[in-house]
Amino acid sequence: MNPLDALRAIVGEAQVLTGADTATWAIDWRERYRGRPLAVVRPASTGEVAAVVRECAERGIGVVAQGGNTGLNGGATPDDSGQQLILSLTRMRRIRSIDIENDTIEVEAGCVLQAVQAAAHDAGRLFPLSLASEGSCTIGGNLATNAGGTQVLRYGNVRELTLGLEVVTATGEVWHGLRALRKDNTGYDLRDLFIGSEGTLGIITAATLKLFPLPAARVTALLALDSIEAAVALLGRARAGFGSALTGFELMAGDCLAAVERSFPEQRLPFAGDSAARPWFVLLEVSDSESQAHARARCEAVIGAAIEAGCVRDAVIAGSLAQSQALWRLRESIPLAEKAAGRSLKHDISLQVSRMAAFVRDTGAALAARFPGTRQVVFGHLGDGNLHYNVAVGEGWSEAALLAEQEAVATLIYDRVHAAGGSISAEHGIGQLKRDLLPRYQDPVAIALMRRLKAALDPGGILNPGKLLVP
Repeated sequence: MNPLDALRAIVGEAQVLTGADTATWAIDWRERYRGRPLAVVRPASTGEVAAVVRECAERGIGVVAQGGNTGLNGGATPDDSGQQLILSLTRMRRIRSIDIENDTIEVEAGCVLQAVQAAAHDAGRLFPLSLASEGSCTIGGNLATNAGGTQVLRYGNVRELTLGLEVVTATGEVWHGLRALRKDNTGYDLRDLFIGSEGTLGIITAATLKLFPLPAARVTALLALDSIEAAVALLGRARAGFGSALTGFELMAGDCLAAVERSFPEQRLPFAGDSAARPWFVLLEVSDSESQAHARARCEAVIGAAIEAGCVRDAVIAGSLAQSQALWRLRESIPLAEKAAGRSLKHDISLQVSRMAAFVRDTGAALAARFPGTRQVVFGHLGDGNLHYNVAVGEGWSEAALLAEQEAVATLIYDRVHAAGGSISAEHGIGQLKRDLLPRYQDPVAIALMRRLKAALDPGGILNPGKLLVP
């Protein structure tokens, strides 16, 4: 039996797509990587995933697991050999159970993040992972890249939100690790091994996730500032004034929001004048366990003191849920506005907060000197040290010219990140984009250990081949 017929026997003929029918799955969200898969296979259960992997292991066929296909580093796109299949998990989207007393939810990997948030909310609980792509990204992809998002400051990355996993191994076995325990010291922590491994060690098919009480109130504020130094000072004030109630602290350059206003005219900043004239903005959110009035009073007190101290130039505090959503929409629309303006070079980095201002200032000057006319698109999660430091076309530049300088731009930025003790990948993973760069910036002993793990758990090298580690 040929491989396609064998796969059809496992998942059904309608769930094995070939040829032109695979086009949607074969290109990444940024339209940078385009593969030629053997097929797209869409299993509906963990048993079917395991059977597909066993079949592929016997035949030496590469398996590229894919969720919502919203990744930014080509981690879920096959190569063009026609010898790798895409394993789409989007049919596996059940909410298996919710345990209110234990504050946990068990979901399948194909569940869209927004659906998990909604299921938790309907049960009177909060699942705090929040991303701009939450309407289309899936839990499996979130786990594969250890996604962060806008509330890491309070709740941590998805790793910290996960108690257990169900994983199909490279040999088609199923690890049933969905124990909903907060303490379990029975050997190696296999859960953390698979989270962030980008589908190269096993295929996550389900997860047990933590839930939290719904906050009694939330207050959102947009603040205009003169510098990143002022933003760092404001973060210190916010941490002292709000403690664990501080759930969001997003930094955005003024020209990022100006681009949002150009691309989406219905979205406007709640300040008079030109948004680009204000160099920096911070979107701050506070969750409160008492009341809306209490939360607003705390917010007004902390922001008022920051204004008096000269830390904040101007501020708007949302007075309703609709206003709060409008402010968050500005932040979440930055990647869409960036994409609408053309391709850019994206750099998802993390640094110590104390080194952020100097890095942005000095790196910006170095880029302007070497690549004059390019634009820097800077925004991110300042509260946890994660910055999206992107470089876009500007005066005198075409997309093709900028892409031709991709390696040189990345080297300039990542060398400075490394020198500052930072990381070249904060929340987007390595994928194809940063695979060849990783050995330059990662400890060689760490690379050797990763290779040993890969060889031990995937001796045939069939799981997401060509990603994360250099072959």
